[in-house]
Amino acid sequence: MKPVRSAAIYARISSDQTGRALGVQRQLEDCRKLAAERGWTVAEEYVDNDISAFKGKERPQYARMLADIEAGRRDAVLAYHQDRLTRRPMEWEQFVELCDRAGVEQLATVTSDINFGNDNGMLVARITAAVAANESARKSARIKRKIQQNVEQGKPNGGAQRPFGYEPDKVTVRESEAAIIRVLVDRFLAGESVRSLVVWLNAQEVPTSAAAEEWRTPTLRAVLISGRIAGIRDHHGVAAGPAAWPAIISEEKHQQILATFQTKKISGRRAPRRYLLSGLLKCGKCGARLYSSARGETRRYVCLSGPDHGGCGGLTVVAPPVEEWLAAAVLLRLDTPAMNDALAGRVAADERQTALMADLHAAQSKMVELAEMFAEGEVSRPEWKAARAPLEARVTTAQRQLDQITGTQALDGLVGQGGELSASWSTLNLDRQAQIVRAVLEYATILPGVSGARNVDVNRIVPTWQL
Repeated sequence: MKPVRSAAIYARISSDQTGRALGVQRQLEDCRKLAAERGWTVAEEYVDNDISAFKGKERPQYARMLADIEAGRRDAVLAYHQDRLTRRPMEWEQFVELCDRAGVEQLATVTSDINFGNDNGMLVARITAAVAANESARKSARIKRKIQQNVEQGKPNGGAQRPFGYEPDKVTVRESEAAIIRVLVDRFLAGESVRSLVVWLNAQEVPTSAAAEEWRTPTLRAVLISGRIAGIRDHHGVAAGPAAWPAIISEEKHQQILATFQTKKISGRRAPRRYLLSGLLKCGKCGARLYSSARGETRRYVCLSGPDHGGCGGLTVVAPPVEEWLAAAVLLRLDTPAMNDALAGRVAADERQTALMADLHAAQSKMVELAEMFAEGEVSRPEWKAARAPLEARVTTAQRQLDQITGTQALDGLVGQGGELSASWSTLNLDRQAQIVRAVLEYATILPGVSGARNVDVNRIVPTWQL
């Protein structure tokens, strides 16, 4: 055989639970030793760590090695065992065909050699590939059965990553992190966005369970919606029964978290960025919603005309004085006897919330359908406007009633404390401020004023309270 001057070493391991790549390192060391014994020159090492060769997942380094073989840049392949290359017979045949086209005749492994030009060698290789595929299938079935048994018994699955709030055994509560979870849950239910809570976690230098990583929005969202922290065993995102570990929060709060996320998803409402009263102001001329709109450094609320907004375009008000006046009015209202009476008479029924979310979703879907009909010319502009108006009213009504149901959480411990809250108002982030205001204020109408005036006459602000 011709001398090997540009061999490829391929190493792979299906599961690296420690994340330290020790398994592939051992494979590389044995393959380097074998290459040295054969006098082969190794041109490059290709490593796919923590990737299965049975499930058909993409293996970037394996694909790169195949490309180099096809381009004629490699003249032999070394691997710890044939099953490191593939455990699927079809993929093995594709590998052999590629090597044959490229003129690569030798595959050396620590356990045996394969000569692609020898019929007996190829027979053994095909049998080996079939056996490896069968072993993988049996192993997969055993793992699935073990996972199902863990689910039925409420036990955690394996894996090196410990869940935030629990020790590495995944059962014992880590109280220092559990306390943080309770704070996060209360703040989220009180109206703060996941984004603002992530900013707070990173500012406080709270480590994740994978200490090298910073908190990110998907990471925290996964913690909040997980049934785990409520002592529920989830399987594929669905509650499968009680867990074998203690709960950190109550199941009631867990359901409130899920309902809050669902409401946000259906309503499409985003956390406020710069405007406290987004969605809460109406034009005193035409009754349309006012939209946030900046001009230079000046923040404003504006009645916008056109088919997408439906306003008259004839009213503008600067934002800061309106926000300051209505925030002060909300805090003052927290100290009124009427507030206690209103809260005492409110019942946040889960069934009612579900019905409202369904109605909101249906109305929004109809609005999308109507817009598509208008775009296709199936309805005229007058017909579009006439049909859209009642749908917008349904959306507004459903959203307002959902706010009334979920808004109680935002006011926990605040009724009767308006004076004290006023002193610390500026220290609250915008998410928290907006949720408190939204829980008390249904909307405010801004009446027409003097054109160009930068100061707002408080008589132009007409609040409508929902509490």
